[in-house]
Amino acid sequence: MSYSPKLSSGFTFGKNRSAFISPQSGMCSFCTQDCNGTCELAQAAVLGAQTVYPTTTGNNQIASEKDYPIDFSHFNVNGRVFGAQGVTETQDEATIFNVNLERTYGTIHPVKMAIPVILPALIKLNWQDYFAGAAMSGVTCVIGEHARNNEPNLKIDNGKVKDFPLLGKALDCFNRYDRGYGQIVVQCNVDDDLMGVPKIAIKKYGAKAIEIKFGQAAKGTQPVIRVKDLETAIVKQQQGNLVHPDPSDSSVQKAYSDGVCPNFYTYGRLPLWTEKSLMAHISTLRDMGAKNIYFKMAGYDRMDIERVLRMGCEAQVDMVTFDGAGGGSGYSPSKMMNEWSLPTVCLEDAVVRICEQLKSEGLTLPAMVMTGGFASEDQVFKGLAYGDGHVLGIGLCRASMAAAMTGKTIGEQIKAGNVPERFTPYGSTIEEIFCDLPDLRAIYGTRANQFPTGAIGVFSYLNKIAFGLKHFAALNRKFNINLLDKSDLIPLTSEARALMANEWFK
Repeated sequence: MSYSPKLSSGFTFGKNRSAFISPQSGMCSFCTQDCNGTCELAQAAVLGAQTVYPTTTGNNQIASEKDYPIDFSHFNVNGRVFGAQGVTETQDEATIFNVNLERTYGTIHPVKMAIPVILPALIKLNWQDYFAGAAMSGVTCVIGEHARNNEPNLKIDNGKVKDFPLLGKALDCFNRYDRGYGQIVVQCNVDDDLMGVPKIAIKKYGAKAIEIKFGQAAKGTQPVIRVKDLETAIVKQQQGNLVHPDPSDSSVQKAYSDGVCPNFYTYGRLPLWTEKSLMAHISTLRDMGAKNIYFKMAGYDRMDIERVLRMGCEAQVDMVTFDGAGGGSGYSPSKMMNEWSLPTVCLEDAVVRICEQLKSEGLTLPAMVMTGGFASEDQVFKGLAYGDGHVLGIGLCRASMAAAMTGKTIGEQIKAGNVPERFTPYGSTIEEIFCDLPDLRAIYGTRANQFPTGAIGVFSYLNKIAFGLKHFAALNRKFNINLLDKSDLIPLTSEARALMANEWFK
């Protein structure tokens, strides 16, 4: 049995033509020279190295297609019928409306969230409503790395960013709706650091938090992007990007003019932190005025996971987000999205066990967040419960962006008088059809009626997640989300039982 997808994919819209498939290779077992090129091999024969990455990005989201041998569906939610923890044990008090979902994190400067969710790093598609909806929902969100590459008015002086209006706009999307919960964070990779993005984010645009990126589970390396010509390659190099081959090299320029130059590519530099260099960097960020420091980590080797967590403890980092295989959102290598990293539940298992070890040593841990393929309230509940008291929240990335995009699109259709048939039973106006607007008005007053529908969509989606979480928590008679642990889960398969018993990797 193969768990890998065949050579047909939403990454490229490649398709196997034959109904007969060779299981190991994913190729059509009957492969004919008469084929006009529909599968990934045919596309690679024409497009070459470009097909390492999805060709269907742009106005789309891309995620893993691999059916992993274990995920959170291997567990069911437990339930209890006696008692009530976290609330007065009376029938009037022990209700879903009294389930406390608030979480607080922060080693030096505490941050409170209304629900145990964050919106991980993005800066594509409808990012405006993604960040605005996070503020409305009272959760933390993160502006993705390389945001400067999306800035048409970026100004650079002597290799450093001096003006970055898009960053100010992104921060404002959250800040204008900030209700005292959550925080908007600026993620920075090595290139951003070299270009001075953290400094301008803090000093000029008032950012309060920086996320240091080690990696993500869809993209464990940094992106390689083909550049169309020499002129563009020179501009990219002047913007601080690593370009290969070097467009400023005279021999490369001559080869280009002679028509024998290979493709130009930009490449994001890999992080090569050591304990010493990382501590110095974090100290510099705090000296600049950063209030909170975050890490973004993925399912790398277990020794690396432990090393990063020890760094986080030493540096008094506020939050570490661990991204498991199965997620994705943007420009990540196709096969890397499917074939590398620990699946989210396995990664969480490793993180929890390492946390237990570090805690036994007397270390103070950052807040832990798991992300990677979560989309519904049952998955969020299972992720929190599997965290066994060590996992503070769950990252909802692609699902929240889907809510931002569809909320905006449906809102535009309603305003144009073209109500989608699915929603006509609810009414004909924004106020009638977006059913959770009353909850927003209760927070912001009637001005909520004028909020962008994409942001309302994010709020409504996360409101659904929160409402569902309350039901599962009440089912287990736990009326404070802090009380969840592995006893709230029922392993359904031998794989799930082995994982819980720490026998999966033996």
